[in-house]
Amino acid sequence: GGMGLISGRKAFQRPMSEGVQLLNLIQDVYAEKEITIA
Repeated sequence: GGMGLISGRKAFQRPMSEGVQLLNLIQDVYAEKEITIA
């Protein structure tokens, strides 16, 4: 949770397109972890 907020703030400080790509990468990593755990 906390890491997501920090990453989100960093993303908004960058150009939006780059920030969106970063958020998408983070979401993909979290999704893979959830699938692996499940």
